[in-house]
Amino acid sequence: MRVLSGIQPSGRPHLGNYFSMMKRMIEYQKTDELFCFIASYHSMTSVTDGNVLAQNILETAADFLALGLDPAKSVFWVQSDVPEVCELAWILSNHITVPQLELAHSYKDKIANGLSPGVGLFSYPVLMAADILLFGSEKVPVGKDQKQHLEITRDIAERFNKRCDAEVLVMPQPDILENVALVPGLDGRKMSKSYNNVIYPFESEKKLRKSIMAIQTDSTPVDEPKSYTDSVLFDIYSLFLDTPGKSALRDRFQTPGEGYGHIKQSLYEAVLDYFRIAREKRAAIIRRPDDIRDILRTGAERARSVARPLIEKVRQSSGLAY
Repeated sequence: MRVLSGIQPSGRPHLGNYFSMMKRMIEYQKTDELFCFIASYHSMTSVTDGNVLAQNILETAADFLALGLDPAKSVFWVQSDVPEVCELAWILSNHITVPQLELAHSYKDKIANGLSPGVGLFSYPVLMAADILLFGSEKVPVGKDQKQHLEITRDIAERFNKRCDAEVLVMPQPDILENVALVPGLDGRKMSKSYNNVIYPFESEKKLRKSIMAIQTDSTPVDEPKSYTDSVLFDIYSLFLDTPGKSALRDRFQTPGEGYGHIKQSLYEAVLDYFRIAREKRAAIIRRPDDIRDILRTGAERARSVARPLIEKVRQSSGLAY
């Protein structure tokens, strides 16, 4: 089955990105036909510095490769290296209404927060639909917050096929990530670059330790038992533990004399151990940016070999191939 997903290079991927999306995507390449892309066009709604965006693309690619994404087993590319996606997005924009886009959660959230969103953010769901439909994606892993966007994609595909009286576009099925835990940030809110409450697994050891030591805890004295329920520290640490490990961590919280600082130090060591091989690989990969570009260029060629036949069918069905 063809599985597709992407990640925005709006900044370095953090633990929330890894456990909610990246880890899952890398696992898909073992059993499915994985299409994984770096959503460079989407990130332009928040990243306005071209130099920063270019570097973010390389950094994000290096992270994926270091974590185990195999470009020989999957199709891995940068969204903006496949121009067909923009052509399809324009065509699909004629199969959805303005009121529908105004109801999109991401757009409404920006408005509610007093921001003045651009057209790029407003039409984000249409570009996302093009990302999915251009490659005949059969399954799209999404979190609950992206479920609406996939519903919009399906609605657009259904309208297009009906208007053309042909099954040109594959109807994608959502793979809702129900069991993916919400990864809390340092302050207890959802881990997000927007909140500046993140932990970057490929950060320098000094900065990584500083971030972990900044995890918010209560004021329970060292010589008293501590509650592990509703504990940000416990929840983050649990991501790296199996069932017996979580039980042992609960015991540590409830043992007098065990301070939060001791537990944070253990978490720091656990994060280093978990990502040790990936950190070593990444250090080598990022020193060879031309190799990264070659991998992404090859991936884009493979992606375009799939996109071109589809866009030709769309052009034929739409009357553009006169």
